Amino acid sequence: MNARMSVKTVGVLAGTMLLVSLGDAAPAPPTYSGGILGMVSNASGIPQMGAAVLLYNRYDRLLQRVLTTEKGAFSFAALAPEVYTIRVSLASFLPALKRNIVVQPGMQSLLNVNLATVFSSIQLVAVTPGDSSLMSEEWKWVLRSASVTRPVLRFLPDLNASGVTARPATGSSWFSSTRGVVRVSGGDQGSVLSTEPDLGTAFALATCFLGANHLQVSGNFGYSSYSRTPSTAFRTSFRRELAGREGPEVRLTMRQVYLPLRAGAAVFGGMQESAPVLRTLSATLKDDTRLTDSLRFEYGFSLDSVTFFDRLNYASPYGRLTYELGKNQALLFSYASGVPPAELFARDREGGGQTQGDLTTLAPIPRVSLRSGHIRLQRSQSWEAGYRRVMGTHTVSAAVYSEAVSNAAVTMTGGQGLGASEDLLPDVFSESWIFNAGQYHTLGYMASLAQKLGDHMDAAVAFAGSGALTIQDKASAVGSTDALRALIRTGRRHSITARVSGLAPRTGTQYVASYQWADLASLAPAHLYLTQSMQEATGLNLQVRQPIPYFGGLPGRLEATADLRNLLAQGYLPVSAAGGRMFLAPNPRSLRGGLSFIF
Repeated sequence: MNARMSVKTVGVLAGTMLLVSLGDAAPAPPTYSGGILGMVSNASGIPQMGAAVLLYNRYDRLLQRVLTTEKGAFSFAALAPEVYTIRVSLASFLPALKRNIVVQPGMQSLLNVNLATVFSSIQLVAVTPGDSSLMSEEWKWVLRSASVTRPVLRFLPDLNASGVTARPATGSSWFSSTRGVVRVSGGDQGSVLSTEPDLGTAFALATCFLGANHLQVSGNFGYSSYSRTPSTAFRTSFRRELAGREGPEVRLTMRQVYLPLRAGAAVFGGMQESAPVLRTLSATLKDDTRLTDSLRFEYGFSLDSVTFFDRLNYASPYGRLTYELGKNQALLFSYASGVPPAELFARDREGGGQTQGDLTTLAPIPRVSLRSGHIRLQRSQSWEAGYRRVMGTHTVSAAVYSEAVSNAAVTMTGGQGLGASEDLLPDVFSESWIFNAGQYHTLGYMASLAQKLGDHMDAAVAFAGSGALTIQDKASAVGSTDALRALIRTGRRHSITARVSGLAPRTGTQYVASYQWADLASLAPAHLYLTQSMQEATGLNLQVRQPIPYFGGLPGRLEATADLRNLLAQGYLPVSAAGGRMFLAPNPRSLRGGLSFIF
Protein backbone atom coordinates (compact mmCIF):
# COMPACT_ATOMS: atom_id res chain seq x y z
CA MET A 1 0.00 0.00 0.00
CA ASN A 2 2.81 2.42 0.89
CA ALA A 3 4.57 1.61 -2.35
CA ARG A 4 1.42 2.38 -4.36
CA MET A 5 0.93 5.68 -2.54
CA SER A 6 4.56 6.58 -3.17
CA VAL A 7 4.12 5.99 -6.89
CA LYS A 8 1.04 8.23 -6.94
CA THR A 9 2.81 10.98 -5.04
CA VAL A 10 5.91 10.74 -7.19
CA GLY A 11 3.78 10.85 -10.33
CA VAL A 12 2.02 14.05 -9.28
CA LEU A 13 5.23 15.78 -8.23
CA ALA A 14 7.02 14.61 -11.33
CA GLY A 15 4.29 16.15 -13.45
CA THR A 16 4.80 19.43 -11.60
CA MET A 17 8.55 19.23 -12.09
CA LEU A 18 7.92 18.65 -15.78
CA LEU A 19 6.21 22.03 -16.07
CA VAL A 20 9.20 23.67 -14.40
CA SER A 21 11.82 21.98 -16.59
CA LEU A 22 10.34 22.70 -20.03
CA GLY A 23 12.61 23.96 -22.79
CA ASP A 24 13.39 27.54 -23.84
CA ALA A 25 13.16 27.05 -27.60
CA ALA A 26 9.90 28.91 -28.20
CA PRO A 27 10.00 32.71 -28.37
CA ALA A 28 9.05 34.62 -25.22
CA PRO A 29 5.56 36.15 -25.02
CA PRO A 30 5.11 39.89 -25.48
CA THR A 31 6.63 41.95 -22.72
CA TYR A 32 3.32 43.29 -21.47
CA SER A 33 1.24 40.11 -21.59
CA GLY A 34 1.30 36.83 -19.72
CA GLY A 35 -0.29 33.41 -19.77
CA ILE A 36 -1.78 30.56 -17.79
CA LEU A 37 -0.88 26.95 -18.55
CA GLY A 38 -1.03 23.67 -16.74
CA MET A 39 -1.69 19.95 -16.67
CA VAL A 40 -4.79 18.02 -15.56
CA SER A 41 -4.47 14.56 -14.02
CA ASN A 42 -6.44 12.26 -11.75
CA ALA A 43 -5.56 11.11 -8.24
CA SER A 44 -3.22 8.48 -9.70
CA GLY A 45 -1.29 11.04 -11.73
CA ILE A 46 -2.72 9.88 -15.10
CA PRO A 47 -3.22 12.82 -17.55
CA GLN A 48 -6.87 13.47 -18.38
CA MET A 49 -7.78 14.22 -21.98
CA GLY A 50 -10.88 16.25 -22.89
CA ALA A 51 -11.31 18.10 -19.59
CA ALA A 52 -13.07 21.45 -20.03
CA VAL A 53 -10.97 24.36 -18.77
CA LEU A 54 -12.84 27.69 -18.41
CA LEU A 55 -11.11 31.04 -18.02
CA TYR A 56 -13.00 33.86 -16.23
CA ASN A 57 -11.99 37.44 -15.49
CA ARG A 58 -12.39 39.14 -12.10
CA TYR A 59 -16.09 39.80 -12.81
CA ASP A 60 -16.79 36.08 -13.50
CA ARG A 61 -17.22 36.75 -17.21
CA LEU A 62 -16.24 33.76 -19.35
CA LEU A 63 -13.32 34.71 -21.60
CA GLN A 64 -12.05 31.45 -23.12
CA ARG A 65 -12.76 27.74 -23.09
CA VAL A 66 -10.32 24.99 -24.06
CA LEU A 67 -10.07 21.20 -23.82
CA THR A 68 -7.02 19.39 -22.52
CA THR A 69 -4.87 17.43 -24.97
CA GLU A 70 -4.12 13.73 -24.84
CA LYS A 71 -1.33 14.57 -22.39
CA GLY A 72 -3.69 16.55 -20.14
CA ALA A 73 -2.17 19.91 -21.08
CA PHE A 74 -3.90 23.26 -21.58
CA SER A 75 -2.79 26.86 -22.02
CA PHE A 76 -4.13 30.41 -22.33
CA ALA A 77 -1.63 32.72 -24.04
CA ALA A 78 -1.32 36.50 -24.53
CA LEU A 79 -3.43 37.44 -21.51
CA ALA A 80 -3.58 41.04 -20.35
CA PRO A 81 -2.31 41.71 -16.80
CA GLU A 82 -5.34 40.88 -14.66
CA VAL A 83 -6.75 38.58 -12.00
CA TYR A 84 -8.33 35.44 -13.44
CA THR A 85 -10.28 32.37 -12.34
CA ILE A 86 -9.82 28.84 -13.71
CA ARG A 87 -12.53 26.15 -13.51
CA VAL A 88 -11.79 22.59 -14.65
CA SER A 89 -14.53 19.97 -15.08
CA LEU A 90 -14.66 16.44 -16.43
CA ALA A 91 -17.32 13.72 -16.30
CA SER A 92 -17.09 11.42 -13.24
CA PHE A 93 -14.98 13.98 -11.32
CA LEU A 94 -15.80 16.90 -9.06
CA PRO A 95 -14.95 20.24 -10.69
CA ALA A 96 -11.89 22.16 -9.48
CA LEU A 97 -11.82 25.94 -9.04
CA LYS A 98 -8.93 28.36 -8.52
CA ARG A 99 -9.48 32.10 -8.02
CA ASN A 100 -7.16 35.11 -7.81
CA ILE A 101 -4.62 33.86 -10.36
CA VAL A 102 -2.55 36.97 -10.93
CA VAL A 103 -1.09 37.38 -14.42
CA GLN A 104 1.62 40.01 -14.62
CA PRO A 105 3.57 41.26 -17.66
CA GLY A 106 6.01 38.62 -18.84
CA MET A 107 4.71 36.03 -16.37
CA GLN A 108 3.21 32.60 -16.95
CA SER A 109 1.24 30.97 -14.14
CA LEU A 110 1.75 27.20 -14.05
CA LEU A 111 -1.12 25.13 -12.65
CA ASN A 112 -1.22 21.52 -11.50
CA VAL A 113 -4.85 20.31 -11.54
CA ASN A 114 -5.77 17.16 -9.64
CA LEU A 115 -9.27 15.80 -10.29
CA ALA A 116 -10.88 13.33 -7.90
CA THR A 117 -14.31 11.96 -7.03
CA VAL A 118 -14.15 13.42 -3.51
CA PHE A 119 -11.67 16.31 -3.43
CA SER A 120 -10.41 18.11 -6.54
CA SER A 121 -7.74 20.78 -6.28
CA ILE A 122 -5.63 23.19 -8.30
CA GLN A 123 -2.11 24.11 -7.20
CA LEU A 124 -0.33 27.20 -8.49
CA VAL A 125 3.37 26.76 -9.35
CA ALA A 126 5.27 29.97 -10.16
CA VAL A 127 9.03 29.67 -10.74
CA THR A 128 11.79 31.42 -12.65
CA PRO A 129 13.59 29.80 -15.60
CA GLY A 130 16.22 27.38 -14.43
CA ASP A 131 15.07 27.57 -10.83
CA SER A 132 15.66 24.27 -9.10
CA SER A 133 14.64 25.18 -5.58
CA LEU A 134 11.45 23.14 -5.94
CA MET A 135 13.39 19.96 -6.69
CA SER A 136 15.58 18.93 -3.78
CA GLU A 137 18.42 16.43 -4.08
CA GLU A 138 16.22 13.85 -2.38
CA TRP A 139 13.52 14.14 -5.04
CA LYS A 140 16.11 14.04 -7.83
CA TRP A 141 17.37 10.74 -6.42
CA VAL A 142 13.80 9.37 -6.20
CA LEU A 143 13.00 10.31 -9.82
CA ARG A 144 16.20 8.74 -11.10
CA SER A 145 15.75 5.53 -9.13
CA ALA A 146 12.05 4.93 -9.89
CA SER A 147 11.68 3.54 -13.39
CA VAL A 148 7.91 4.09 -13.44
CA THR A 149 8.35 7.84 -13.22
CA ARG A 150 11.13 8.30 -15.79
CA PRO A 151 8.75 8.67 -18.78
CA VAL A 152 7.22 11.85 -17.30
CA LEU A 153 10.59 13.58 -17.64
CA ARG A 154 10.25 13.60 -21.44
CA PHE A 155 9.66 16.95 -23.10
CA LEU A 156 6.04 17.78 -23.97
CA PRO A 157 5.59 20.14 -26.96
CA ASP A 158 2.15 21.21 -25.71
CA LEU A 159 3.54 23.49 -23.02
CA ASN A 160 6.19 26.16 -23.07
CA ALA A 161 7.30 27.93 -19.93
CA SER A 162 9.93 30.19 -21.49
CA GLY A 163 9.91 33.75 -20.37
CA VAL A 164 8.62 33.01 -16.89
CA THR A 165 9.60 35.85 -14.59
CA ALA A 166 7.68 35.03 -11.46
CA ARG A 167 9.31 35.13 -8.05
CA PRO A 168 11.39 32.11 -7.10
CA ALA A 169 10.09 29.65 -4.57
CA THR A 170 11.21 30.24 -1.04
CA GLY A 171 11.68 26.59 -0.25
CA SER A 172 9.64 26.99 2.93
CA SER A 173 6.69 24.71 3.59
CA TRP A 174 5.08 27.25 5.93
CA PHE A 175 4.65 30.30 3.68
CA SER A 176 4.25 30.51 -0.09
CA SER A 177 2.93 32.80 -2.83
CA THR A 178 3.87 35.90 -0.84
CA ARG A 179 3.05 39.13 -2.67
CA GLY A 180 2.52 42.72 -1.72
CA VAL A 181 2.46 46.37 -2.65
CA VAL A 182 3.69 49.59 -1.02
CA ARG A 183 2.28 52.89 -2.26
CA VAL A 184 3.04 56.53 -1.55
CA SER A 185 0.38 58.95 -2.80
CA GLY A 186 -0.42 62.64 -2.75
CA GLY A 187 -3.20 64.98 -3.88
CA ASP A 188 -4.06 68.59 -4.59
CA GLN A 189 -5.02 71.22 -2.03
CA GLY A 190 -8.29 72.28 -3.65
CA SER A 191 -11.22 73.63 -1.68
CA VAL A 192 -13.30 70.51 -2.34
CA LEU A 193 -11.94 66.98 -1.98
CA SER A 194 -13.44 63.59 -1.31
CA THR A 195 -13.04 62.05 2.12
CA GLU A 196 -9.76 60.27 1.45
CA PRO A 197 -6.24 61.20 2.57
CA ASP A 198 -4.58 63.74 0.29
CA LEU A 199 -1.17 62.42 1.33
CA GLY A 200 -0.73 58.86 2.44
CA THR A 201 1.34 55.72 2.60
CA ALA A 202 -0.41 52.40 2.07
CA PHE A 203 0.73 48.80 2.09
CA ALA A 204 -0.76 45.34 1.56
CA LEU A 205 0.90 41.99 2.15
CA ALA A 206 -0.71 38.65 1.25
CA THR A 207 0.68 35.17 1.78
CA CYS A 208 -0.37 31.53 1.98
CA PHE A 209 0.61 29.39 4.92
CA LEU A 210 0.31 25.63 5.14
CA GLY A 211 -0.92 25.57 1.56
CA ALA A 212 -4.63 26.37 1.75
CA ASN A 213 -4.71 29.24 4.28
CA HIS A 214 -4.62 32.77 2.86
CA LEU A 215 -3.73 35.70 5.11
CA GLN A 216 -3.62 39.35 4.08
CA VAL A 217 -2.71 42.46 6.08
CA SER A 218 -3.11 45.99 4.72
CA GLY A 219 -2.92 49.50 6.09
CA ASN A 220 -3.21 53.14 5.14
CA PHE A 221 -1.57 56.16 6.81
CA GLY A 222 -2.75 59.63 5.84
CA TYR A 223 -2.10 63.19 6.94
CA SER A 224 -4.02 66.33 6.06
CA SER A 225 -1.72 69.28 5.52
CA TYR A 226 -4.76 71.55 5.86
CA SER A 227 -6.14 70.43 9.21
CA ARG A 228 -2.82 69.05 10.54
CA THR A 229 -4.56 65.83 11.55
CA PRO A 230 -3.56 62.21 10.83
CA SER A 231 -5.66 59.27 9.77
CA THR A 232 -4.99 55.56 9.72
CA ALA A 233 -6.71 52.31 8.79
CA PHE A 234 -5.76 48.64 9.15
CA ARG A 235 -7.34 45.48 7.80
CA THR A 236 -6.67 41.78 8.33
CA SER A 237 -8.40 39.13 6.23
CA PHE A 238 -8.31 35.35 6.30
CA ARG A 239 -9.77 32.64 4.09
CA ARG A 240 -9.17 28.94 3.57
CA GLU A 241 -9.49 26.97 0.37
CA LEU A 242 -11.93 24.09 0.69
CA ALA A 243 -12.44 21.16 -1.67
CA GLY A 244 -12.72 22.56 -5.18
CA ARG A 245 -13.53 26.13 -4.12
CA GLU A 246 -12.60 29.01 -1.85
CA GLY A 247 -13.92 29.04 1.67
CA PRO A 248 -15.53 32.03 3.40
CA GLU A 249 -13.38 35.10 3.97
CA VAL A 250 -13.34 36.99 7.27
CA ARG A 251 -12.15 40.61 7.46
CA LEU A 252 -11.50 42.88 10.41
CA THR A 253 -11.09 46.59 9.60
CA MET A 254 -10.24 49.42 11.99
CA ARG A 255 -10.08 53.13 11.12
CA GLN A 256 -9.18 56.17 13.19
CA VAL A 257 -9.40 59.75 11.95
CA TYR A 258 -8.69 62.96 13.85
CA LEU A 259 -11.14 65.63 12.72
CA PRO A 260 -10.40 69.37 12.74
CA LEU A 261 -11.03 71.28 15.99
CA ARG A 262 -14.03 72.97 14.39
CA ALA A 263 -15.79 69.60 14.47
CA GLY A 264 -15.86 69.81 18.28
CA ALA A 265 -17.17 73.35 18.03
CA ALA A 266 -20.06 72.11 15.87
CA VAL A 267 -21.13 69.62 18.54
CA PHE A 268 -20.32 71.37 21.81
CA GLY A 269 -20.65 74.97 20.69
CA GLY A 270 -17.04 75.90 21.42
CA MET A 271 -13.49 75.08 20.34
CA GLN A 272 -11.96 72.05 22.01
CA GLU A 273 -8.42 71.70 23.30
CA SER A 274 -7.87 68.43 21.44
CA ALA A 275 -9.10 67.25 18.05
CA PRO A 276 -12.14 64.92 18.16
CA VAL A 277 -11.61 61.37 16.95
CA LEU A 278 -13.76 59.33 14.56
CA ARG A 279 -13.27 55.57 15.03
CA THR A 280 -14.82 52.72 13.06
CA LEU A 281 -14.60 48.96 13.59
CA SER A 282 -15.97 46.51 11.04
CA ALA A 283 -16.11 42.70 10.98
CA THR A 284 -17.06 41.29 7.58
CA LEU A 285 -17.87 37.79 6.38
CA LYS A 286 -18.24 37.01 2.69
CA ASP A 287 -18.68 33.74 0.84
CA ASP A 288 -20.02 32.34 -2.40
CA THR A 289 -21.31 28.97 -3.51
CA ARG A 290 -22.55 27.32 -6.67
CA LEU A 291 -26.03 26.00 -6.01
CA THR A 292 -26.08 24.34 -9.44
CA ASP A 293 -23.81 24.39 -12.51
CA SER A 294 -25.61 27.52 -13.72
CA LEU A 295 -26.56 29.19 -10.41
CA ARG A 296 -24.05 31.04 -8.23
CA PHE A 297 -24.80 32.82 -4.96
CA GLU A 298 -22.54 35.43 -3.37
CA TYR A 299 -23.45 36.67 0.07
CA GLY A 300 -22.11 38.21 3.23
CA PHE A 301 -22.68 40.74 5.96
CA SER A 302 -20.75 43.20 8.09
CA LEU A 303 -21.07 44.25 11.72
CA ASP A 304 -19.98 47.86 12.12
CA SER A 305 -19.42 50.19 15.03
CA VAL A 306 -18.86 53.95 14.56
CA THR A 307 -17.76 56.17 17.45
CA PHE A 308 -17.73 59.97 17.32
CA PHE A 309 -19.04 61.42 20.61
CA ASP A 310 -21.92 58.93 20.12
CA ARG A 311 -21.67 55.25 19.21
CA LEU A 312 -23.63 53.52 16.45
CA ASN A 313 -23.80 49.76 15.91
CA TYR A 314 -25.46 48.18 12.89
CA ALA A 315 -25.46 45.14 10.60
CA SER A 316 -25.36 45.23 6.80
CA PRO A 317 -26.27 42.03 4.90
CA TYR A 318 -26.00 41.65 1.13
CA GLY A 319 -26.36 38.99 -1.56
CA ARG A 320 -26.05 38.55 -5.31
CA LEU A 321 -27.49 35.69 -7.37
CA THR A 322 -26.13 34.93 -10.86
CA TYR A 323 -28.07 32.60 -13.15
CA GLU A 324 -26.30 31.60 -16.38
CA LEU A 325 -28.88 31.25 -19.15
CA GLY A 326 -26.32 29.83 -21.53
CA LYS A 327 -22.70 30.10 -22.50
CA ASN A 328 -22.74 33.86 -23.03
CA GLN A 329 -25.67 35.33 -21.10
CA ALA A 330 -26.78 35.61 -17.51
CA LEU A 331 -29.40 37.09 -15.20
CA LEU A 332 -28.31 38.76 -11.95
CA PHE A 333 -30.26 39.75 -8.84
CA SER A 334 -28.86 41.57 -5.82
CA TYR A 335 -29.84 43.01 -2.47
CA ALA A 336 -27.80 45.29 -0.22
CA SER A 337 -28.65 46.87 3.11
CA GLY A 338 -26.72 49.37 5.19
CA VAL A 339 -23.35 50.23 3.74
CA PRO A 340 -22.99 48.98 0.13
CA PRO A 341 -20.56 46.03 -0.01
CA ALA A 342 -17.23 47.17 -1.40
CA GLU A 343 -16.28 43.55 -2.11
CA LEU A 344 -18.90 43.37 -4.88
CA PHE A 345 -18.95 46.78 -6.54
CA ALA A 346 -15.30 47.82 -6.18
CA ARG A 347 -13.54 47.58 -9.53
CA ASP A 348 -9.77 47.36 -9.19
CA ARG A 349 -8.73 50.43 -11.15
CA GLU A 350 -5.13 49.55 -10.47
CA GLY A 351 -5.45 46.14 -12.12
CA GLY A 352 -2.74 44.79 -9.85
CA GLY A 353 -4.53 41.91 -8.16
CA GLN A 354 -6.14 41.35 -4.79
CA THR A 355 -3.58 43.34 -2.79
CA GLN A 356 -4.16 46.61 -4.63
CA GLY A 357 -7.88 45.94 -4.75
CA ASP A 358 -7.83 45.70 -0.97
CA LEU A 359 -6.22 49.14 -0.76
CA THR A 360 -8.90 50.55 -3.03
CA THR A 361 -11.68 49.46 -0.67
CA LEU A 362 -9.74 50.36 2.48
CA ALA A 363 -9.04 54.02 1.65
CA PRO A 364 -12.55 55.59 1.70
CA ILE A 365 -13.86 56.73 5.06
CA PRO A 366 -17.54 55.91 5.85
CA ARG A 367 -19.95 58.69 4.93
CA VAL A 368 -20.66 60.26 8.33
CA SER A 369 -22.65 63.45 8.98
CA LEU A 370 -24.27 65.33 11.86
CA ARG A 371 -27.97 65.85 12.58
CA SER A 372 -28.97 67.98 15.57
CA GLY A 373 -25.55 67.47 17.06
CA HIS A 374 -25.68 63.66 16.80
CA ILE A 375 -23.63 61.48 14.51
CA ARG A 376 -25.42 59.88 11.56
CA LEU A 377 -24.17 57.33 9.04
CA GLN A 378 -25.35 57.21 5.44
CA ARG A 379 -27.18 53.94 4.84
CA SER A 380 -29.07 52.54 1.88
CA GLN A 381 -31.32 49.64 0.98
CA SER A 382 -31.40 48.58 -2.65
CA TRP A 383 -32.88 45.87 -4.86
CA GLU A 384 -31.43 45.33 -8.30
CA ALA A 385 -31.96 43.08 -11.33
CA GLY A 386 -29.60 42.88 -14.27
CA TYR A 387 -29.00 41.10 -17.56
CA ARG A 388 -25.75 40.49 -19.45
CA ARG A 389 -25.10 38.92 -22.85
CA VAL A 390 -21.83 38.49 -24.72
CA MET A 391 -22.08 38.44 -28.52
CA GLY A 392 -18.68 38.02 -30.09
CA THR A 393 -16.60 41.10 -29.35
CA HIS A 394 -19.36 43.17 -27.75
CA THR A 395 -21.36 42.84 -24.55
CA VAL A 396 -24.87 44.12 -23.91
CA SER A 397 -26.07 44.63 -20.35
CA ALA A 398 -28.94 46.34 -18.55
CA ALA A 399 -30.16 46.80 -14.98
CA VAL A 400 -33.01 48.32 -13.00
CA TYR A 401 -32.95 49.15 -9.29
CA SER A 402 -34.89 50.57 -6.38
CA GLU A 403 -32.93 52.35 -3.65
CA ALA A 404 -33.81 54.11 -0.41
CA VAL A 405 -31.10 56.27 1.20
CA SER A 406 -31.17 57.75 4.69
CA ASN A 407 -28.84 60.42 6.14
CA ALA A 408 -27.43 61.23 2.71
CA ALA A 409 -24.01 62.82 3.28
CA VAL A 410 -23.25 65.53 0.69
CA THR A 411 -20.09 67.62 0.45
CA MET A 412 -20.69 71.37 0.82
CA THR A 413 -18.30 74.21 0.14
CA GLY A 414 -19.00 77.62 1.65
CA GLY A 415 -20.93 76.18 4.57
CA GLN A 416 -19.74 78.99 6.84
CA GLY A 417 -22.47 81.09 5.18
CA LEU A 418 -24.97 79.26 7.38
CA GLY A 419 -23.21 80.32 10.54
CA ALA A 420 -22.68 78.00 13.51
CA SER A 421 -24.68 74.82 13.00
CA GLU A 422 -24.93 71.43 14.62
CA ASP A 423 -25.76 69.89 11.22
CA LEU A 424 -22.43 70.54 9.50
CA LEU A 425 -19.47 68.23 10.00
CA PRO A 426 -16.06 69.56 8.88
CA ASP A 427 -14.36 67.57 6.16
CA VAL A 428 -11.10 66.02 7.30
CA PHE A 429 -8.90 66.86 4.34
CA SER A 430 -10.21 70.19 3.03
CA GLU A 431 -12.07 73.36 3.92
CA SER A 432 -15.38 71.75 2.94
CA TRP A 433 -18.22 70.52 5.13
CA ILE A 434 -20.41 67.41 5.18
CA PHE A 435 -24.13 68.21 5.03
CA ASN A 436 -26.91 65.78 5.99
CA ALA A 437 -29.43 66.04 3.15
CA GLY A 438 -31.98 63.75 4.82
CA GLN A 439 -33.53 60.75 3.10
CA TYR A 440 -34.84 60.00 -0.36
CA HIS A 441 -36.08 57.10 -2.50
CA THR A 442 -35.29 56.60 -6.16
CA LEU A 443 -35.90 54.23 -9.06
CA GLY A 444 -33.30 53.95 -11.80
CA TYR A 445 -31.97 51.98 -14.72
CA MET A 446 -28.92 51.66 -16.94
CA ALA A 447 -28.27 50.05 -20.33
CA SER A 448 -24.75 49.69 -21.69
CA LEU A 449 -22.90 48.38 -24.73
CA ALA A 450 -19.24 47.37 -24.50
CA GLN A 451 -17.06 46.68 -27.54
CA LYS A 452 -13.58 45.17 -27.75
CA LEU A 453 -11.36 47.20 -30.07
CA GLY A 454 -8.58 44.72 -30.69
CA ASP A 455 -6.59 42.86 -28.07
CA HIS A 456 -5.68 45.86 -25.93
CA MET A 457 -8.62 48.28 -25.93
CA ASP A 458 -12.26 48.26 -24.82
CA ALA A 459 -14.90 50.93 -25.31
CA ALA A 460 -18.31 51.22 -23.69
CA VAL A 461 -21.27 53.58 -23.67
CA ALA A 462 -24.16 53.62 -21.19
CA PHE A 463 -27.48 55.41 -20.94
CA ALA A 464 -28.96 55.79 -17.46
CA GLY A 465 -31.86 57.37 -15.65
CA SER A 466 -32.01 57.88 -11.92
CA GLY A 467 -33.47 59.95 -9.15
CA ALA A 468 -31.84 63.29 -8.39
CA LEU A 469 -31.99 65.96 -5.69
CA THR A 470 -32.94 69.48 -6.78
CA ILE A 471 -33.47 72.82 -5.03
CA GLN A 472 -37.09 73.96 -5.10
CA ASP A 473 -36.38 77.71 -4.96
CA LYS A 474 -32.83 78.66 -5.91
CA ALA A 475 -33.52 82.39 -5.69
CA SER A 476 -34.34 82.51 -2.00
CA ALA A 477 -31.42 82.72 0.41
CA VAL A 478 -31.38 80.06 3.10
CA GLY A 479 -30.19 80.85 6.59
CA SER A 480 -30.03 77.44 8.24
CA THR A 481 -29.48 73.80 7.43
CA ASP A 482 -33.12 73.01 8.23
CA ALA A 483 -34.26 75.63 5.70
CA LEU A 484 -31.89 74.18 3.09
CA ARG A 485 -33.10 70.65 3.76
CA ALA A 486 -36.72 71.79 3.34
CA LEU A 487 -35.95 73.09 -0.18
CA ILE A 488 -34.50 69.79 -1.40
CA ARG A 489 -36.82 67.79 -3.64
CA THR A 490 -36.48 64.50 -5.54
CA GLY A 491 -36.53 64.70 -9.34
CA ARG A 492 -35.25 62.78 -12.37
CA ARG A 493 -31.99 62.96 -14.29
CA HIS A 494 -30.75 61.19 -17.40
CA SER A 495 -27.14 60.72 -18.41
CA ILE A 496 -24.89 59.25 -21.08
CA THR A 497 -21.51 57.85 -20.05
CA ALA A 498 -18.68 56.91 -22.41
CA ARG A 499 -15.62 54.96 -21.29
CA VAL A 500 -12.41 53.78 -22.93
CA SER A 501 -9.96 51.41 -21.24
CA GLY A 502 -6.95 49.51 -22.44
CA LEU A 503 -3.27 48.74 -22.42
CA ALA A 504 -0.55 50.38 -24.52
CA PRO A 505 1.55 47.39 -25.72
CA ARG A 506 4.79 49.32 -26.22
CA THR A 507 4.89 51.23 -22.94
CA GLY A 508 2.74 48.98 -20.75
CA THR A 509 0.48 51.91 -19.79
CA GLN A 510 -2.92 50.89 -18.44
CA TYR A 511 -5.65 53.52 -18.60
CA VAL A 512 -9.35 54.07 -17.97
CA ALA A 513 -10.99 57.29 -19.17
CA SER A 514 -14.68 58.17 -18.89
CA TYR A 515 -16.97 61.16 -19.31
CA GLN A 516 -20.61 61.60 -18.37
CA TRP A 517 -23.02 64.00 -20.07
CA ALA A 518 -25.88 64.89 -17.72
CA ASP A 519 -28.14 67.67 -16.47
CA LEU A 520 -25.89 69.64 -14.12
CA ALA A 521 -28.80 71.48 -12.47
CA SER A 522 -29.50 68.56 -10.16
CA LEU A 523 -27.69 66.68 -7.44
CA ALA A 524 -27.42 62.94 -8.26
CA PRO A 525 -25.48 60.74 -5.83
CA ALA A 526 -24.15 57.81 -7.85
CA HIS A 527 -25.82 54.44 -7.41
CA LEU A 528 -23.36 51.59 -6.95
CA TYR A 529 -24.49 48.85 -9.33
CA LEU A 530 -24.01 45.31 -8.07
CA THR A 531 -25.02 43.63 -11.34
CA GLN A 532 -23.08 45.80 -13.80
CA SER A 533 -19.37 46.10 -14.48
CA MET A 534 -19.72 49.72 -15.60
CA GLN A 535 -20.25 52.38 -12.94
CA GLU A 536 -21.46 55.94 -13.39
CA ALA A 537 -19.07 58.77 -12.57
CA THR A 538 -19.85 62.48 -12.87
CA GLY A 539 -17.83 64.53 -15.36
CA LEU A 540 -14.38 63.65 -16.69
CA ASN A 541 -12.44 60.89 -14.95
CA LEU A 542 -9.05 59.36 -15.72
CA GLN A 543 -7.02 56.58 -14.10
CA VAL A 544 -3.53 55.71 -15.36
CA ARG A 545 -0.92 53.12 -14.35
CA GLN A 546 2.54 53.46 -15.85
CA PRO A 547 5.36 50.92 -15.29
CA ILE A 548 8.69 52.53 -14.46
CA PRO A 549 12.08 50.94 -15.19
CA TYR A 550 13.42 49.56 -11.95
CA PHE A 551 17.07 48.65 -11.37
CA GLY A 552 16.98 47.99 -7.64
CA GLY A 553 18.28 44.89 -5.99
CA LEU A 554 14.90 43.75 -4.64
CA PRO A 555 12.58 41.60 -6.79
CA GLY A 556 9.58 43.61 -7.87
CA ARG A 557 8.51 46.46 -10.10
CA LEU A 558 7.68 50.16 -9.86
CA GLU A 559 4.54 51.85 -11.14
CA ALA A 560 3.34 55.42 -11.20
CA THR A 561 -0.40 55.97 -10.78
CA ALA A 562 -2.71 58.91 -11.40
CA ASP A 563 -6.37 59.15 -10.38
CA LEU A 564 -8.29 62.22 -11.58
CA ARG A 565 -11.96 62.30 -10.59
CA ASN A 566 -14.47 64.83 -11.88
CA LEU A 567 -11.57 66.75 -13.37
CA LEU A 568 -13.78 69.60 -14.68
CA ALA A 569 -15.58 70.01 -11.32
CA GLN A 570 -19.03 69.39 -12.78
CA GLY A 571 -22.29 68.53 -11.03
CA TYR A 572 -22.03 71.21 -8.32
CA LEU A 573 -25.44 72.55 -7.31
CA PRO A 574 -25.35 76.25 -6.32
CA VAL A 575 -27.31 77.44 -3.27
CA SER A 576 -27.84 81.04 -2.14
CA ALA A 577 -27.22 81.71 1.55
CA ALA A 578 -27.30 84.78 3.76
CA GLY A 579 -23.52 84.70 4.14
CA GLY A 580 -22.71 84.04 0.47
CA ARG A 581 -23.02 81.38 -2.19
CA MET A 582 -22.60 77.68 -1.43
CA PHE A 583 -22.25 74.55 -3.57
CA LEU A 584 -23.46 71.02 -2.95
CA ALA A 585 -21.33 68.33 -4.61
CA PRO A 586 -21.98 64.55 -4.39
CA ASN A 587 -18.79 63.79 -6.38
CA PRO A 588 -16.15 66.42 -5.59
CA ARG A 589 -13.15 67.01 -7.79
CA SER A 590 -10.13 65.02 -6.70
CA LEU A 591 -6.61 64.93 -8.16
CA ARG A 592 -4.32 62.24 -6.86
CA GLY A 593 -1.13 60.51 -7.86
CA GLY A 594 1.27 58.03 -6.36
CA LEU A 595 4.18 55.67 -6.72
CA SER A 596 3.77 51.92 -6.07
CA PHE A 597 6.32 49.18 -5.50
CA ILE A 598 4.79 45.77 -6.28
CA PHE A 599 6.47 42.51 -5.35
